[in-house]
Amino acid sequence: MNKLTSSYSPVHVIGGGLAGSEAAWQIAEAGVPVILHEMRGVRGTDAHKTDSLAELVCSNSFRSDDATSNAVGVLHAEMRLAGSIIMRCADLNQVPAGGALAVDREGFAEAVSAAIAAHPLITVLREEIRGLPPKEWDLAIIATGPLTAPDLADAIRAETGADALAFFDAIAPIVHADTIDMDICWHQSRYDKVGPGGTGKDYINCPLKQEEYNAFVDALIAGDKTGFKEWEGTPYFDGCLPIEVMAERGRETLRHGPMKPMGLTNAHNPSVKPYAVVQLRQDNALGTLYNMVGFQTKLKYGAQGEVFRMIPGLEKAEFARLGGLHRNTYINSPTLLDQSLTLKSRAGLRFAGQITGCEGYVESASIGLLAGRFAAAERKGASPAIPPETTAFGALLNHITGGHIVSDDEPGKRSFQPMNVNFGLFPPLDPGALTRPEGAKRFRGKEKASAKKQAMASRALSDCATWLDKNLLIGGAATR
Repeated sequence: MNKLTSSYSPVHVIGGGLAGSEAAWQIAEAGVPVILHEMRGVRGTDAHKTDSLAELVCSNSFRSDDATSNAVGVLHAEMRLAGSIIMRCADLNQVPAGGALAVDREGFAEAVSAAIAAHPLITVLREEIRGLPPKEWDLAIIATGPLTAPDLADAIRAETGADALAFFDAIAPIVHADTIDMDICWHQSRYDKVGPGGTGKDYINCPLKQEEYNAFVDALIAGDKTGFKEWEGTPYFDGCLPIEVMAERGRETLRHGPMKPMGLTNAHNPSVKPYAVVQLRQDNALGTLYNMVGFQTKLKYGAQGEVFRMIPGLEKAEFARLGGLHRNTYINSPTLLDQSLTLKSRAGLRFAGQITGCEGYVESASIGLLAGRFAAAERKGASPAIPPETTAFGALLNHITGGHIVSDDEPGKRSFQPMNVNFGLFPPLDPGALTRPEGAKRFRGKEKASAKKQAMASRALSDCATWLDKNLLIGGAATR
């Protein structure tokens, strides 16, 4: 079909996955033409099986669809409010999955492909972009995902610096701070060292007795582990060995590595020296998430929960992210991107999707949605409107572009890591935001945690609706 013309110059989007497809849709729905460049059809990848846009290469689940008390469900709802093509096609191709949103993967990809192809302001070009977008393209979005082609990855590295991209990493779990038992754990930096911006009490410390340490090491070594996928033939990231690999090198290895007890005194029992200590470091500026230092792992998810809850103080820990092995191409976004996802070294060039350092289908698509809206606003001569941090959009964007704390005490190690959306990324509730059940003097059991999630979800959706109402971009597209 003939594509309609527009008074605006096109925005170029590189990559036709979930993020690129969503970005293209948002731009076109704002009345701005798009050229979507997708290499599949000319060159395949090690993971994709078809040439369809938005092909799902792993699970067919978009995870929880509960917008009342689940951060992923809140993100679903916000995307629907913003006119997401990914959510529209997911809803149309839903298959039974309890409280989760799962889709017929072929039907979903075909629906996205058909919608993109039918849009009068979107042109799809099947070609590989081997370098950065030429300057004459003006506005462009790179949304090439975790399997970015080597030539383009090399071009990104040349533009941003040798240490800007990660291709493989073993990542450590992240724990919700309010699920750590502080009657067992305590705050202290090793030797009470006060670093830049620190207080000398910057870590949470979990003490282990000798028998607890030995049982933990045995469980690590025996735990069910994941292997490399066929397309993950890349060696471990330098200086980032999985903790169970270290444990296999000798029973005392961890006590002289990430679990060394030197320089630490148990505030609850100062006269007894811990045999080993697990340290957790603040992971976000809000102080709601803590990273298990040195605990990058290839244990399978089920085993991680069992083994890591053996650590004193983490018996009831809830994980915002479990550890794992990743063959990823992603940039150091907090350093390289501004709040509108624009590369600081080059105006007009944005990044979107998993290459920015988010995990998951809907997270990737949501960052594509934001990048598309930001680019459309810029093309129309307006300033991109950043969503409030209280929304799922804003919380995820803040993590990617500036909410992460960079470690000063581990030079050379990669601090920023991909993450799914979770309530630990959201700002805390205002005092008094939680209302106790009628007639109750206090919350019981898990009531407070449940009420907190519900309040955060309600606040997010309300603030998202207000943000969208104030920043309408929809309405400029041609009628289809």
